[in-house]
Amino acid sequence: MPTGSWWFIGLAWGELLLAALLLRSSGTRSEESAASTVPPPEALALLRGGRRAAVTVALVALHQRGAVAAGRKHTIRANGGPGRARDPVQLGVHRALHRALALGALTQRPEARRAVDALRGELCRAGLLRAPERLWTARALLGCVPVMTLVGPFAAGASGTGLAVALAAGAPPAVAAVALLRLPDTTGAARRLLAGLRERYPLPAHRREVTDGRLVQLYVALYGDPALALFLPRFSRDGGLLDRPPANDPSPGSDRPHENDRPRADDRNRPPADGGPGAGGAAH
Repeated sequence: MPTGSWWFIGLAWGELLLAALLLRSSGTRSEESAASTVPPPEALALLRGGRRAAVTVALVALHQRGAVAAGRKHTIRANGGPGRARDPVQLGVHRALHRALALGALTQRPEARRAVDALRGELCRAGLLRAPERLWTARALLGCVPVMTLVGPFAAGASGTGLAVALAAGAPPAVAAVALLRLPDTTGAARRLLAGLRERYPLPAHRREVTDGRLVQLYVALYGDPALALFLPRFSRDGGLLDRPPANDPSPGSDRPHENDRPRADDRNRPPADGGPGAGGAAH
């Protein structure tokens, strides 16, 4: 096998090792510390489903305070001020609602993007997300590894048995690179955190089992559509929050508001605190 083939294979191994180092968590906290601290619901949603999931949880929290409501044609509109919201993502999402917006458009508004990006930075420093720049660089290196192992031997003039040996020697780094390309941007600590919370908080069978609004946000953060359909079916459907709306949904307005989509009698005379009862939803 030509000496040049070994250079290409060595370079492929070097790119693989460098990418693996970049994919290691760059957080300032240990994985044990990161997994032991439960982030807010918006952060858990970001870990589970990305930007759209984080904005969805922020909308749920704002809806519980009556700050947003479903608009026309599966959009979300502001319904007054943000109330006592202090969470940066909730405030950024509310500021982005200058007019009624679909969820996809809302996630791209600068106010919402900046808030979610700031949250992403916190999760990167906590060791729960891989930094985007490190992730992109690692993936670029990993993409080069199979090219090096396949093109390199031909470029070096290998043929016959030498070519077969070179391709066989380059197979391990190429296979490893393809496997690493499939890694999500969440770290192992984040995946263990989500799995542990799902085990601790299984999705209830009936929405009446949960009366705490903060828990509703947590369930939406951990489970997405199933929790939205369980606790806030009307707001989620009319506002276009569901990734996959049920095919057998009744027509808009044909269902009755349920306890999580309208204020409770004992909450109407006092402003709901952050994390308080989650029934202070807006009228539709």
